[in-house]
Amino acid sequence: MITRFLDKTFELSQHATTVKTEIIAGLTTFAAMSYILIVNPSILGLSGMPVAGLITVTALAACLGTLLMAWLTNYPVALAPGMGLNAFFAFTICLSRDIPWEAALGIVFYNGILFLLLTLSGLRQKIANAIPASLKIGVQCGIGLFIAFIGLKNAGLIVDNPATFVSLGDLSQPAVLLAFLGIIFTIILVIRKVTGAILISILTLTIIGLFIPTESGYLTATPEGIIGLPAPITDTFFAMDLQYPIVNFATTWDLIFALMFVNMFDTIGTLIGVSKRAKLVDSNGNLPKMGRAMTADAAAGVVGAALGTSPVTSYVESAAGVSAGGRTGLTAIVVAICFLLALFLSPLMLVIPIMATTPALVMVGIFMMDSIKELEFSDLASVATATIALMAMPLTFSISEGIALGFITYVGIKVGTGEYKRVSLITYFMAAVFLLRYILDLK
Repeated sequence: MITRFLDKTFELSQHATTVKTEIIAGLTTFAAMSYILIVNPSILGLSGMPVAGLITVTALAACLGTLLMAWLTNYPVALAPGMGLNAFFAFTICLSRDIPWEAALGIVFYNGILFLLLTLSGLRQKIANAIPASLKIGVQCGIGLFIAFIGLKNAGLIVDNPATFVSLGDLSQPAVLLAFLGIIFTIILVIRKVTGAILISILTLTIIGLFIPTESGYLTATPEGIIGLPAPITDTFFAMDLQYPIVNFATTWDLIFALMFVNMFDTIGTLIGVSKRAKLVDSNGNLPKMGRAMTADAAAGVVGAALGTSPVTSYVESAAGVSAGGRTGLTAIVVAICFLLALFLSPLMLVIPIMATTPALVMVGIFMMDSIKELEFSDLASVATATIALMAMPLTFSISEGIALGFITYVGIKVGTGEYKRVSLITYFMAAVFLLRYILDLK
């Protein structure tokens, strides 16, 4: 009876799948993306947010966002706070601009509302199509490089150097050496196609850390227990400062726009990539319920801001579940249930050391660099645009600066080479807006 109900609700027979296959696919997707429960709090915690509560917030945001996607689309796509988006929140908004995390949540909230309005109006897809491919590639690869750099820096593999700006860290330090070996271990697991490779790496390094002494104890602290009640989210729930972005609009508008573009590229790329693998696209290569999928993604972002996290977005790791046979929203439902159950594992997650998350950050960065192969290297204008955007993000330690310089570079090259008619009005507008910001900063 239950099987028949699930078959009818999720159209399993129409998609040539079964309840068992969907459950296995859901577990596979969760294993592939569960590292976010550990990595997201560690990144957002750098902004001053309470780490314990962030574990709960991350799990709830992932659960609710994934349920939204399952309900609106019946697609096997899971959502969670996005990598890159959380780095943008912590480093670009909070640390680089010295904006309080409560105000940063307000920026995320307005970004989500804007995102939702653009989606419902149909403008979101048009804007995305108007942005040059080279800039999209540069932004995605730049964020990947930025995330990897953050991981290396947090572990001490890359350190400050007055003479050369940065240099190699001290590999004689156990934590630094273990992080480096962990990166190699993770890459090996991924190449061997081990399910949940990143999670396995984090747990392995955490366990090893229990036996490596330091001046204050051990690399990994002994957990108080394995299972416990979820930490309260009272510190972050509706803690967003909605007045700050309005009162300080002159210094926050560019962050809202940059965040929107990062989120937009991420979402559309993930949805198209996963849906193609799941054979959900039509004969023209279009996703039938793209509008609904993007609405779910945008709404999840608003919910995430209210809970107290960076934007929630569709996860490319959903492809792991699709490869395991997932074809419907039942896969997503299973993922959502897993995130809900993970709420009670917070005592274990709280003792995971920073060095154990380094391989995860580096590996995610490598994954995001994959799109560099789509760049037309015979077109110098495209290569230059992507390179400027890519290099600017880690070197300025700001995602928004990379996006801004990318837009300005692209338009400048096209105008200078007489190809100004090939530039969309939206691209001209964004380049002008970012250029105006730099001009105003000179005063």
